[in-house]
Amino acid sequence: MAKYNYDKKYLKGLTVFPFLGEVKLRNKKINEASDKLGTWEYGANRLAELLHPEVQYTKISKIIERKDAKSFVFTPNAKKGTKELAYFRAGQYVSIDIKVGKNNYYRPYSISSSPKKAIGKDSSYMITIKNNIDGFTSKHINEEWKVGDEVAFSGPQGEFYYQRLRDAKHVIGVAGGSGITPFISMAEAIVDGTEDFSLTIIYGAKNEQSVLFKDELDALSKQSDKVNVYYVYEESEGFITSQIIKNASHGQDYSLFVCGPRGLYKHMDKLAEELKLTHRRYRKEVFGEYGDPSQDKAYPREMAKKEFKVKVICRNESFNIKCKGNETLLNAMEHAGIHAPNRCRSGECGWCHSLLLEGKVYTPKAIDGTRLADKKFNWIHPCASYPLTDIVLEIPSKK
Repeated sequence: MAKYNYDKKYLKGLTVFPFLGEVKLRNKKINEASDKLGTWEYGANRLAELLHPEVQYTKISKIIERKDAKSFVFTPNAKKGTKELAYFRAGQYVSIDIKVGKNNYYRPYSISSSPKKAIGKDSSYMITIKNNIDGFTSKHINEEWKVGDEVAFSGPQGEFYYQRLRDAKHVIGVAGGSGITPFISMAEAIVDGTEDFSLTIIYGAKNEQSVLFKDELDALSKQSDKVNVYYVYEESEGFITSQIIKNASHGQDYSLFVCGPRGLYKHMDKLAEELKLTHRRYRKEVFGEYGDPSQDKAYPREMAKKEFKVKVICRNESFNIKCKGNETLLNAMEHAGIHAPNRCRSGECGWCHSLLLEGKVYTPKAIDGTRLADKKFNWIHPCASYPLTDIVLEIPSKK
């Protein structure tokens, strides 16, 4: 048997007597202790609650009228439990709970204020929503919301923000229409010292009158040499070209960020190939509705006019609804009053991840965020899925 080499002097004088009283001492301490549960919690858990709340309760404190849009300033609704809004990264969005009639709808909107404004006693977010005549919820918001209204929305979401380990120090942001909103947040964050990178914004619009935040953008570019803004008007200069982007880069390494309508994304995808940008140097904000898929070459157009039966299963409940061929399963569920979980509405975040038990769906390639394992085991994103047959769908319950 091996012998252990240790210094025996530390054992001299030790007896078992001190240990014999341990049980008595322990019982004494237990009897003296309070029978009330403590309030101690892990600091990491508290930080997670602050940064990633399931829901934020707010009130509209101010409304700013803009050209074909309104900016809404939200402050915490302490009576409902939100004392301070969550800190976020410039460029992120929140999913807003919008009640229209008896039904609740959830729509993602970029935060158009600096993260710095979310901190402290004057904590606030600003969200700018364009009045889209064809938009179901945006039209309701612009016509119905008023100062003092209570609004609930999610914690900050999305990956459309500057990340120094991934992105170049110079970011070229291409915006179209209301796609300027995440960039105004980034520009403000650079000016107030929250973010440290250079931002060149190329803003494509129909004409000068249709530009959102023009005064603010011009003011921010004057306050910092790290923020530059160029306007490209369709009526005079035409579309944004690869040469315009090259000129804006000044020969430096850059990341290209794009936010705007679907047509802009198609155009910028081609330019990204021309510019030979790597995947990590080209980022698109993809939240929002895809719209009618009937213009896709891969979509069987005869399905657009059909109507399908959809059975929705959620835990021990089931619902029988109908869905048109050219609308997503998520839209059909919301119109039927089913609270289906969702955030980005573009097939990216995975919040609406659901099991397709029966039937077939069409998912546009441009927003197909399903993994190989999802496809193998019939998991889909209802926000990006259009029915091709009758459907049986199992969805997660909304928390």
